[in-house]
Amino acid sequence: MKSTSHRSPAAPAASRLASARTVFRGVPGTLRLVWEAEPGAALQILAVTAGLALLPAGIAWVGKLIIDGVAAAARAGDPATRAAVLRLVGLELGLMSIQLALGRLLGLRRELLRIALGNLVAERLLAKSLELELAHFEDSEIYDAMQNARREGTTRPLSLAMQLVTVGQNAITLVALSGLLWRLAPLAVLGLVAAAIPAFLAEARLAGESFRLYSWRAPEGRRLNYLEWILTRDAHVKEVKLYGLGPLILARYRALFEKFAGEDRRLALRRLAAGVLFGLVALAAFYAVYALLAGRAAGGAITLGDLTLSIAVFRQGQAAIQAVLGGVGGMYEDALFMQTLFGFLALPTGGERARSHPAPTLPRGRPHLLELDRVSFRYPGRTEWALRDVSLTLAPGEKLGLVGENGAGKSTLVKLVLRLHEPTEGAIRYGGIDLRDLDPSDLRGRIGAVFQDFVRYQFTVRENVGLGEPARIEDRERIAAAARRAGATALIEELPRGWDTVLGGWFEDGQELSAGQWQKLAVARAFMREEAELLVFDEPTAAIDAEAEHDLFERFQRLAAARTALVISHRFSTVRIADRIAVLHAGRIEELGTHRELLARRGRYAHLFELQARGYA
Repeated sequence: MKSTSHRSPAAPAASRLASARTVFRGVPGTLRLVWEAEPGAALQILAVTAGLALLPAGIAWVGKLIIDGVAAAARAGDPATRAAVLRLVGLELGLMSIQLALGRLLGLRRELLRIALGNLVAERLLAKSLELELAHFEDSEIYDAMQNARREGTTRPLSLAMQLVTVGQNAITLVALSGLLWRLAPLAVLGLVAAAIPAFLAEARLAGESFRLYSWRAPEGRRLNYLEWILTRDAHVKEVKLYGLGPLILARYRALFEKFAGEDRRLALRRLAAGVLFGLVALAAFYAVYALLAGRAAGGAITLGDLTLSIAVFRQGQAAIQAVLGGVGGMYEDALFMQTLFGFLALPTGGERARSHPAPTLPRGRPHLLELDRVSFRYPGRTEWALRDVSLTLAPGEKLGLVGENGAGKSTLVKLVLRLHEPTEGAIRYGGIDLRDLDPSDLRGRIGAVFQDFVRYQFTVRENVGLGEPARIEDRERIAAAARRAGATALIEELPRGWDTVLGGWFEDGQELSAGQWQKLAVARAFMREEAELLVFDEPTAAIDAEAEHDLFERFQRLAAARTALVISHRFSTVRIADRIAVLHAGRIEELGTHRELLARRGRYAHLFELQARGYA
């Protein structure tokens, strides 16, 4: 991980310009997002901005005419001249009213566009996350990129688009004001531009440093969120209180937060110093022009209205050019973040797609032969093998138990069968077809599973069960039948609102359950797939007592009667229901046979079985 305290030396000007060109390539993509979100709002914003850009010059010119008219009327005492001045005041009032109304309209359109654009980008990010494979989530760099994109992705596109609009608006205003100023003092226009260039270069550099700071911070930012999670979620409170973890976790949180605060403080102080320095430069330029034009007015070279116009135009011009340069600096920072967003959205996916098109299909309604042929697997970035040279054949309807120590490769094998990963070597075939040639959604639609780390959905009871078959989530009879098969009906009837009870503690009136009760609902969710050909039970009884375990496995046996099943468990009473048992050790199959055969061999299985039996003696 890169240190956020590191400051790279200033890049040469040519390199910095090349970097800026690379960054701003994201601008067209951002504008396309804006257009897709709400084209009508985009057009209205452009039209309103154009009007707002031209109004300051018009208002300044009318102000000059008013002052010159007042001076002329005072000298002549002509009622017609005084009436003309009043008409000019009315005109300025009208222009100011239009400016006010357009500003309000711009704010409204911007807010509506913010809502539409934020929703569009959030949907794109969520849709992209659905395309990611398990390996992407296990890759820390990709995970950090996703978190950065999620954190900034819904705000930065609008910010970049509006910065661009602001730059365009102030550039048009600056050109119009410069045209008025040029006729009186051409050197003042040149001084206006020259005084702003150093500020722009400083702002661009600080924007780049701000982006690097927040990007490099992503891994530690995730750690900060995790520490906060430990202290604020009910799942951790027992151990936090029992072991007195609060001060330790809080101290780590405070140390990370203070590190972030220190980095932010240093950047803010640099911005302050740059702002004061270049503000003084702009102030000196203003008063130099003020002195020049005041001397010319005192000498009669220009009128009092010209002097007032020039001073107002110069002030507005300085404000416009600062807005342009600040907007460009802001665009640079926004565009850097947009690179992260577009990079994440462009992340190559589709590795799960079937290798052959169209993908072959298998008959449904009956299990097929499952074969693991010399399968080896190594996680990306690792040198050790999680599985090595594993060969297994499961006949249709056969039940296979998997046992072994933690880290032996049991869960990895299940991930390969579900095609959440692909073998590094060897092949897995179902019905004689390599899993890589099958459509993954079709394959997974044939599998019912209960995982050790099952999800506790903060939804209603009905939804918790129905999510096992999303297409049937409104089928109340199917859901009720799945709950009956899992033995969860009595539990559900005891809840305050029955099937409509919201579970968990995240939302109002949520009902928390015990681990065993949650697990019963997870089992019911798996039983939603009545047509499943392959059942996977990964530690399905880890959170329930012996009586409930016995009852549940009778249900498993009935459900799995005509199906192939993989059963992973540390409880040997569980795997005894299997037709055969595979003993995994260090990623290899060390033993394979029935319960009786493995006990008779007096090998690893018998040793582990006797150790567990001794615990019940």
